[in-house]
Amino acid sequence: MIHIKSKDEIEVMRKSALMVSATHTEIAKILKPGITTLSIDKLAETFIRDNGGVPSFKGYNGFPFTLCISINDVVVHGFPSAYELKDGDIISVDCGVYMNKFHGDSAYTFAIGDVRPEVLKLLRVTKESVYKGVAQACENNRVGDISFAVEQYTNREHGYGVVRELVGHGIGKQLHEDPQVPNYGKRGDGKKLREGMVLAIEPMINLGTREVHTEKDGWTVRTNDNKPSAHFEHTTWVRKGKGETLSSFVPIEAAERQNTELNSSHYGEPQPTVAVAG
Repeated sequence: MIHIKSKDEIEVMRKSALMVSATHTEIAKILKPGITTLSIDKLAETFIRDNGGVPSFKGYNGFPFTLCISINDVVVHGFPSAYELKDGDIISVDCGVYMNKFHGDSAYTFAIGDVRPEVLKLLRVTKESVYKGVAQACENNRVGDISFAVEQYTNREHGYGVVRELVGHGIGKQLHEDPQVPNYGKRGDGKKLREGMVLAIEPMINLGTREVHTEKDGWTVRTNDNKPSAHFEHTTWVRKGKGETLSSFVPIEAAERQNTELNSSHYGEPQPTVAVAG
């Protein structure tokens, strides 16, 4: 069942979504080689609870952590652990916050230190593809218009693998609501979009093949060819004309730049950053 939100409910959801963005921003401030992914998870949970929220993911279908933290060739649903980030890693962080009876959901992929140019390009294109999808999230369009926009940009223009086993979704009082929002498809297909729908648009894009597999833990999804994967996500309000993001990458990107400058002064040379997309 698709739930249409009132403008008042949208504003409540915006607060939840911006709390997710604030959590990503806190994470961006501390990322560097040597930090463990479990310590990132603990920081996020403390920050969310201290600010009146509840981690949406913790306990959801048995998931044991606040964040999904996916390193390099892990696409999504990676477990935080004692793994220490290394120079050249990429780390996808997916976070959800429940506040005032509504969820917010957003994902962001960070570059750690000296990341290969072709991987940085993957991150840039994947981030840009979110906005391609958001632009199609307007009243009287269909889900397939969002799906086509993401696939057209990432696969047909750039040749990346678009994961098909995992999709975006509606979001509101439940973390996952109808409709599903694939990152591949045809224009004009799928559910008709109505103003007041809220969607989690989340391209999961691989540097190589689109094929993935789930590991024995039942959660961790990894690329079959072990090439890197990127994941970006916005909570998006369907409106007339074009969609509007309720979450924001702007403070995350600012924290990334500040952290890069700080680490550059420590290590004596500039560190690459991911270009801002829109």
